[in-house]
Amino acid sequence: MGSRRLLLVCSAALLALPALPAQVKESTIHKDMGKLRSLSLTDRPPATVKLAQEIATLPAGKNKVQDADELSHLVTEGDQGADALQAVADTLSKALAETPIPGKGNEPPMPYLDLARLVRYEAVTTTLSDPLYAKAQQVLTRNDADIAKADFSLKDIHNKTVTLSQLRGKIVMVNFWATWCPPCRAEMPALDAIQTRFDSQGLVVLGITDENGLTVSSFLGGTNYHPAILFDPEDKVHREFHVEGIPRTYVFDRDGKLIGETIDQGTWKQFIVILAKTDLHR
Repeated sequence: MGSRRLLLVCSAALLALPALPAQVKESTIHKDMGKLRSLSLTDRPPATVKLAQEIATLPAGKNKVQDADELSHLVTEGDQGADALQAVADTLSKALAETPIPGKGNEPPMPYLDLARLVRYEAVTTTLSDPLYAKAQQVLTRNDADIAKADFSLKDIHNKTVTLSQLRGKIVMVNFWATWCPPCRAEMPALDAIQTRFDSQGLVVLGITDENGLTVSSFLGGTNYHPAILFDPEDKVHREFHVEGIPRTYVFDRDGKLIGETIDQGTWKQFIVILAKTDLHR
């Protein structure tokens, strides 16, 4: 075969190969992640999938793990859908498989816990086989067991004491939040609507914050927010519920049984899916 013909054949073969994803600069990825919250509900899921794919092309290393882990925190804000959640879980799994993060003490590093949360609470899958990931799964199981038997008494915004165990017979949503937290603020309309919609059926939403009353009162102003606001200034209840990031919401049925939780900003639809396990009727 002549050299000219051989060159043409090789060129044609190369053109037939599927295009490999171009590696994007890490600085560009960081910039785009910073824009995610400003995107519309329609544009955010595909943008998240694109970011997951771009992070997957980065060289293996701790930076890649950190980027994938940061995206795992953003994908759970609101309902971005199964495709976005799975794409992020796949990228975080790949990053950890390439660069295992050594553990410190008895607790697994945060990226393993974040991946385990996605699998446990967001119905994604992973093929990661790592002792630290297995340990992260055990930690979440242990934490949920602690939360299932938790109890507390806290003062509300009117200085009235509210005790969780005394609310047996009601369906209780325990929401950890703060005024400075954008995802917390974003889910407040849904929590308010749920409280007003199901109040007559015995549903109670408790919003727990470690901020002071003046800060909260100033933030709420005249909004007439219906869920009860409780104060946990020393973070005792936050620790009892193993809250490491907010917002977090836990749902207890009328018998005080933990039946579901959201690990970040929840939507009306996501809350209703959990509440459908109770006897509430819409």
